[in-house]
Amino acid sequence: MTIATERAAVLALHWQVNVIRPEGFFGGMLSEPVRHSGVVGRAVGFHARARAAGLPIVFTRFVIPEGEGALVRNTAFMAAVGDAQESFRPDAPGSLLIPEMAALEERDVVADGQRLSGLAATDLPDRLAAMGVDTLLVTGVATNLTVEQTARNGTDLGFTVHVIADCTAAADPDVHAASLANLDLTTAGCLTAEEALARVTG
Repeated sequence: MTIATERAAVLALHWQVNVIRPEGFFGGMLSEPVRHSGVVGRAVGFHARARAAGLPIVFTRFVIPEGEGALVRNTAFMAAVGDAQESFRPDAPGSLLIPEMAALEERDVVADGQRLSGLAATDLPDRLAAMGVDTLLVTGVATNLTVEQTARNGTDLGFTVHVIADCTAAADPDVHAASLANLDLTTAGCLTAEEALARVTG
């Protein structure tokens, strides 16, 4: 199945200091597995090649504005980030995209939210639809958290979703593999970066 550039976008989830870097809020859990996996370099390369092929890149950030926005403290995860919300303010150092991802061109989009899914409780699905996008190529960390939640959410919203398997990572390789196996069943299927790029036509 081909991927038409005029109908597809890369959805790049939570490539933020708080998630990826040792000094970030989740650094103790994720920074070393992310570094060891080499996922940042692969994702940077995929984003650049996808952009060159004509695909827009949509970055999502998990941030908490004053007043908490759409945050709901209905899980231990959301309660924890709510308690540490100063670290997640939109202009806080931890909320920034990591430098490798921060060289954005004009057509790239950054969308902020307060849910585990990058598509939940925001206008991003409507913005994507207005761009003519019905297919999402998903990258990000962590595979079993925001990636899986967003991919399932996007599928339920009617998007054709492909997770880019080698541009995701989790704290544990076995959890990463199990999450990808789930996503193969619950989305249009996982692809490697090379497989996805080989399908792009435009």
